[in-house]
Amino acid sequence: MWPNAASIQPLTSRFKRIRWMNSASNSKVRYDPTPIEHIMNILTHGLVIVPSIYGGIVLVQQSQNFRQIFAAVIYGISLVFIFTMSTLFHLTAYFNYDKKVKDFFHRGDRAMIYIFIAASYFPWLILSPAIRTNEITLHFWWIVWLFAVVGVIYQQIFHEKYKKLETLLYVLSGLLPAIPIVRAVRIAGLEELKLGGVLYLFGVFFFKSDGKIPCAHAIWHTFVAFAAAVHFFAVYHYLYLVAET
Repeated sequence: MWPNAASIQPLTSRFKRIRWMNSASNSKVRYDPTPIEHIMNILTHGLVIVPSIYGGIVLVQQSQNFRQIFAAVIYGISLVFIFTMSTLFHLTAYFNYDKKVKDFFHRGDRAMIYIFIAASYFPWLILSPAIRTNEITLHFWWIVWLFAVVGVIYQQIFHEKYKKLETLLYVLSGLLPAIPIVRAVRIAGLEELKLGGVLYLFGVFFFKSDGKIPCAHAIWHTFVAFAAAVHFFAVYHYLYLVAET
């Protein structure tokens, strides 16, 4: 039996009463998500943790040598940690844990972004023959990790102090290594890598839109999850499945 207008009205009225967004923050006050935004922030990354664990296990199982295992472990762990740390931070924020606890997970969440960027490059840098044998890209594996270390140190010292600069550093850490790699070598999977990069860049717009777009941070989370999925399948297909054949 189809619901009538009278039975639907209380639901629509309740939906309208949900506060989807608070006012935008400023340089002195951090943005305070609404309860629904907190829940969406938790779900959009929390639901990706188990698939990330499974993906890391699949890469290890598909590995044929130590180099592949090493890349799979580093990449898989970072994949799990980026979503786990994000979920834990948003959980502590939602349940309003002690300020020190929230700050710990917030710092960990932000630091994991730099680590995840480096780890996303890592399988390509040590498994792709084209990259490993090119004079320009030969030593990039440690350069991306140097970027990550510098980024984490900066972030821990100036946590939330220069927000626009911090966002710019995330973008530069992701883009700068890609430019010489793309110019120097032609690798299979390049289109997927570009697509993932574009998704991350589009997501940054929502990352900076709290208080301007409802559930903006959760939308950013969704872009991150899809971009990570695109990059994962590129790694799996071109560096493990194709390498096996």
